Amino acid sequence: MKKLIFTILILISFILSNAQTKPAGLKVGDKAPEFTAKDQNDKVISLKDALKNGKVVLIFYRGQWCPYCNKQLKGIEDSLSLLTSKGASVLAITPEQPASVGKTIEKTKATYSILTDDNLKIMKEYDVAYAVDPATVEKYKSYGIDFSLANGNNGANLPVPAVYIIDTKGNITYRYFDADYTKRASIQEIVDHL
Repeated sequence: MKKLIFTILILISFILSNAQTKPAGLKVGDKAPEFTAKDQNDKVISLKDALKNGKVVLIFYRGQWCPYCNKQLKGIEDSLSLLTSKGASVLAITPEQPASVGKTIEKTKATYSILTDDNLKIMKEYDVAYAVDPATVEKYKSYGIDFSLANGNNGANLPVPAVYIIDTKGNITYRYFDADYTKRASIQEIVDHL
């Protein structure tokens, strides 16, 4: 009996030590972490500079291979004038490498800045990053999606799809965060919070 209890305790300890911490995302009222990254045009973009021109709609997306991401980003592009008329600019963040960002632009016609998040620094600061489990990595490979090719050194890590609105003082005034990657904030909801 003691051996069984010991084995169960070892198993529970192993499971807990290997459990991944799920991201929770930053909250409304939090200070938005400053960041700098290069966009699809190799231009260095900083949140600080973007906020000088008004509010920022910050979008975290998984990759060009994700039809839900492409639909969201295309919707943002199609409604960009609604966002800019409210004094906002749009920045999208992805773990993908620049070549994959180019594919996103081909699919969505995005004209706003899409930033590659080298080393997942931005995603981690906004607490949206998570590691994809090995079984899911293999499943995606069977669909022709190879994270090591798409994300380079960022590997099999993705963001929870999230949208933040950041005011000119750097505070988060709106957040959409849902681990269900099929659900996204509507354009109307974003516009209503600007």
